Amino acid sequence: MAIATINPATGQTEKTFEPHDAQEVERRIALADAAYRTLAGTTFAQRAEWMRKAADRLEADAEWLAEVVTREMGKPINASYAEVLKCAKGMRFYADNAEAFLADEPLEDPSLVGASRAVARYQPLGVVLAVMPWNYPLWQVVRFAAPALMAGNTGLLKHASNVPQSALYLDTLFQRGGFPEGAFGTLLIGSAEVQAVIEDRRVRAVTLTGSEPAGRSVAAAAG
Repeated sequence: MAIATINPATGQTEKTFEPHDAQEVERRIALADAAYRTLAGTTFAQRAEWMRKAADRLEADAEWLAEVVTREMGKPINASYAEVLKCAKGMRFYADNAEAFLADEPLEDPSLVGASRAVARYQPLGVVLAVMPWNYPLWQVVRFAAPALMAGNTGLLKHASNVPQSALYLDTLFQRGGFPEGAFGTLLIGSAEVQAVIEDRRVRAVTLTGSEPAGRSVAAAAG
């Protein structure tokens, strides 16, 4: 499938994009891995500041971005605009609450592990790949990206091939808020290239929203 914006209202191809070649994919994975090593050493307060600034940038672009979403996947403009605002709200929610959600949890009976005191501690994993669908081209991504970044992970996005402009907008959004370069990046690749990214040892986890066959394929590669 071509990586292109095909307006559902007219059937016309508005823009086409060259897929990233193997060299560019490698560059972006390396950037995400390096950014993880930086991001994991930052505080929740710092990440929250960057996340709120990114939400501000998103809201500032709301009218233009809503038009992009409508041209790419066909939902009414009011629904696209509401999706943009929902993304900003979600980003602020995780900025406000991530530290509490990921606080150490004391174990009720530390003696079970031979200790007088024991806690469960949440730590970032590293680079997380997200394979996302076209129907909510911004929200499906942000609902993954915001908590992942707030937890200290970095993200790579393989979006649906019919929403490349939405994907490329998200490619720069979080860096515009202050996150390190590579903290969140888009891979313009086809489905056939996803397995190689999953198999890269720098990619520590993968999440997918999509069909059952796609889910089986990704789960098999991840396993």
